[in-house]
Amino acid sequence: MKIRRIVIIAAVVFLVGISGWVGYGYYKDYKASTAAWREVMIEVNDVNFNMEYFVKMLDAFTEGMNSTTISSWGNYLASMIADNIIDAEVVRQGAKSLNVTVTTEEIDARLKEYGYDEAYRDLMRAVLLQEKLGEKYFGPQLPNTMEQAHVQVMFVESQEVTSELIAEIEAGGNFTALAEEFSCNSTVEGDLGWLPEELMPNTLIANAAFNLTVGEISQPIYDETATKEVGYWLIKVTDKQDDKINVLVMLLGSEAEAERVKAELVSGNFSALAGNYSQHESKTKGGKLDGLKRGDMGSTAFDQVAFNITVNKVSEPVKDTSVQTTGGYWLVKVVDRGDHTLEEAVRNELIAKHFNDWRKEWTENSTIETYLEADKISWAVNKVLAGR
Repeated sequence: MKIRRIVIIAAVVFLVGISGWVGYGYYKDYKASTAAWREVMIEVNDVNFNMEYFVKMLDAFTEGMNSTTISSWGNYLASMIADNIIDAEVVRQGAKSLNVTVTTEEIDARLKEYGYDEAYRDLMRAVLLQEKLGEKYFGPQLPNTMEQAHVQVMFVESQEVTSELIAEIEAGGNFTALAEEFSCNSTVEGDLGWLPEELMPNTLIANAAFNLTVGEISQPIYDETATKEVGYWLIKVTDKQDDKINVLVMLLGSEAEAERVKAELVSGNFSALAGNYSQHESKTKGGKLDGLKRGDMGSTAFDQVAFNITVNKVSEPVKDTSVQTTGGYWLVKVVDRGDHTLEEAVRNELIAKHFNDWRKEWTENSTIETYLEADKISWAVNKVLAGR
């Protein structure tokens, strides 16, 4: 009996010890998990957003995405969500300084209207605050009329083209019709209507619009930064093997430039000239691209020439509207200028611009910290996927 009691007591002590050890392990895991949830991920002027908040936002933003996409794009998604959190908080704090607020009822109504859940509450607040700031703060600051210019613009590939266009316009050609045909930048072309200086597409156009005589066409204005939706290839095939080719290529910004560079090739080295002039990423390798198959360049115009040209012969300039190049010339015509009523669309653009400028200033003057290292992003992604 004594031995039995000793064995039973020993067994009970052992089981209690095991239970305590297991319980302590669970406690440690629970404590660690709780600490992870509470860890601060983003700070905006001493307002903190913890891991739990970030995971809820990540879960909401990735609703409908499959696990592979979420895992693959984790870093990008984290950056995007962090930017949204920061932006919403900056707007909230900035609006508060101007005594502009929204009610819980207003946020609830907008969430219901768009079918969003609670995770979007802070972002919806920011949207409503932007609307109220426009109505109550930025909008009332605008006058009913202000100095504006009515301009027509086009961006063309070379000075040679601008000379031909100016001659045609001066002979009675229609500026906007010619812009439709020759402009290489579809985002800024044709008749822009009445605009104040601060809404002009860029400072080059603005300077012309407010300094030219009404009815005058500007001289060609070179812009090395503007993007064109056209480029010209020079192609030299160095070898053909079945359905693959080895080539030397250059992508130039205009037909005139391509013609000049091709002329230099008579006594020059293709790779050296590609390194100097080409706007294609292959310029760092002297334009060399080996083992190309049809479709690799994503350009039908390129393939039609490259896979049919004689080996070691340099092609004529190949026009390609599926690529982008930089550098070209603006032509600006001032139709009219003076004090003009702010049309509703222009007024809304000005309000949006003033809001964005204000938000940018608030962001730059804020103390913002993010602590979303790779391991924390991975942890958050795993938590989201585990809950799906």
